[in-house]
Amino acid sequence: MALLKVLLLLLGLGVSVNSAVSLQKRIIGGHNCADTERQYHVRLEGSNGTHTNLCGGSLIGRKWILTADTCWKTERGWTNDAMLKVHPRNARVKFPRIQGDIGLYHPEGWRHDITLLKIQIPVTNVQFAPLPDCSNRPKKDDIVQLAGEGAMTTGPNNEQLSNAVAATQLQCVDMQVVEATHFLPTYGHVFSAKAQNKDVCFGDAGSAAVFNGKMYGVISPGVPRYACESAASIVDVCEYMEWIRATLSEK
Repeated sequence: MALLKVLLLLLGLGVSVNSAVSLQKRIIGGHNCADTERQYHVRLEGSNGTHTNLCGGSLIGRKWILTADTCWKTERGWTNDAMLKVHPRNARVKFPRIQGDIGLYHPEGWRHDITLLKIQIPVTNVQFAPLPDCSNRPKKDDIVQLAGEGAMTTGPNNEQLSNAVAATQLQCVDMQVVEATHFLPTYGHVFSAKAQNKDVCFGDAGSAAVFNGKMYGVISPGVPRYACESAASIVDVCEYMEWIRATLSEK
C-alpha cells in the first residue's frame, strides 16, 4: 500500500543501471502546483514510533477531510495528525496540526479505500475542494490532474522508496485516463490514469484527482515496486457521492 507524487528518472543514453547507485535521483515529470490551486490540500501523518506514514487529503467542508482509508492508521500504537494550509508554503496563515478528536467514517458494507475524517472544530478561511459533477465524469482519454507531497526520488533500477524524503512543494501532474470505472476488491470503485515517465509515489495516496476544476478521485495507495510501470489507481468519488452527502448532512 502506498501513496502520491510525480516522477521521471532521467537517464543519459547508454548509461547502465547499477544496483548500488540511484543514478543521482534526477527527477522530472511533475511541476510545483500553482499557489492559487489546491489550497484545500491536507497533509496526513502517522507514526508508531518506528515507522511513519505520509498521505494527502482534501478539505471538502468546514469539518470534513476526504482521503484514502489506509491513510488514517487505526492499528494499536499509531498516532495520526492532520495539517491544513500546507499549500502554498508561503501562506501567511498556518493551521496547527489537528491531533485526536477526529471521527472516522467509512461507506457501509465491505471495505473500500475511501474515508471521511471529521474535525471537531470547524475550519474557516480555507478553500474547500469542489465536489464533482457526476453527469460529466472523466472518460477514457480525458486528462486528470493528480497531486501530492510524495517522494520525488527512486532507488536502484527505478525502484520505489517507501522512506524517501517528501517533496518540498506540492507537486501536480497531468495523466490520461486509460481505464474507466471498475471494481477492485479491497479498493472499491476505481478508474486508472497513466502518462509516460510520470507516476504516483509513496506519500501521494489520499490526495485529489481533479478534472475540469473539480475533485473526481482519491489517489489509491497501491504503488508498484518500480516506478512508471503501471497506471495509477484512483478511487472514483462519483461512486460514493450518495454516502458523502448523507454523512455530511447527518453527522
